[in-house]
Amino acid sequence: MAEVIQFGKTELGKDIKLYTIRNSKGMEAAATNLGACLVNLLAANDRGQVKDVILGYETGEEYLVNGCFFGATVGRSANRIAGAEFTIDGVKYSLAVNDNANNLHSDFHRGMHKVLWNAEPGDNYVRFSYHSPDMENGFPGNLDISVTYTLTEDNALEICYEGVCDKKTLLNMTNHTYFNLSGHDSGSIENTLLTINASNYTPVVAGAIPTGEIAPVAGTVMDFTKEKPIGRDIEEADTQLLLVKGYDHNYVVDGYDGTSRHIATAKADGRIMEVFSDLPGVQFYAGNCISPQDGKKKAKYRERTGFCLETQYFPNSINDPAFESPIVDAGQAYKTTTVYRFRT
Repeated sequence: MAEVIQFGKTELGKDIKLYTIRNSKGMEAAATNLGACLVNLLAANDRGQVKDVILGYETGEEYLVNGCFFGATVGRSANRIAGAEFTIDGVKYSLAVNDNANNLHSDFHRGMHKVLWNAEPGDNYVRFSYHSPDMENGFPGNLDISVTYTLTEDNALEICYEGVCDKKTLLNMTNHTYFNLSGHDSGSIENTLLTINASNYTPVVAGAIPTGEIAPVAGTVMDFTKEKPIGRDIEEADTQLLLVKGYDHNYVVDGYDGTSRHIATAKADGRIMEVFSDLPGVQFYAGNCISPQDGKKKAKYRERTGFCLETQYFPNSINDPAFESPIVDAGQAYKTTTVYRFRT
């Protein structure tokens, strides 16, 4: 059974708990009922050294702030929505204007990563569930949503989202964990080797909103179809990189058909992480804007000390009919699974 410990208190004095699951191989993961955030992820390298490979904090109270979304379950909608508004069946819905003129990650202060979820721990999993009422943060419909973290015997962390809403709504959940495969306290991730199985990406304009184009990566700094260090091209005077201070772009998964497929591989310090998803896109973020701060065990975090691979529908897909739609109908089951599998 998952280990449960006290992790802090909310501003209203409610308990924040931390749930740790382990497998027989020595891997472990810990998540909190505050925001269903992933807090720790311990994995061995090819020399048997076990390290925590994700950025985060020591206490639940720090996750009440968490301006960088460390480990966050983001919802109802991840990434950016142009103009902080969208329309469904002729009805316009307005969201928080929190990223220039746009909306980013639903709501910084009242999003799903800042609320207490119900927790159901099991032997190798913990399931968090939450009821999001109609019009919470501007989204239509009463939504019942769950996030289940499962740690398997083949050293894979599975993150499964399941939900149903009583109105047609926008639903685009993701996990915002920052990885550093050399250890969360090891500094820059620019030497991490990365492959993304995406021949195309969605270019952006100022404000990081996609243009609507699906563009080939071949011959550009955006190309990760062949393994290369994250930092190899990141300082190039390329317009796409300059707009977001490095990599912070949506990649179009090759062969997307709604089934799970291998979408990316990262390697560092004798650890290999393979990412699997059933979604059409993945946001590769190189941690360009991590604010200088103390993390777990007083580790010094700063820009590019962690990277994210956030599985998703494309940014602003709710407003672009050319992109795969993130709309779910009333009563329609929403389910998507992302897997981070480790090997040496």
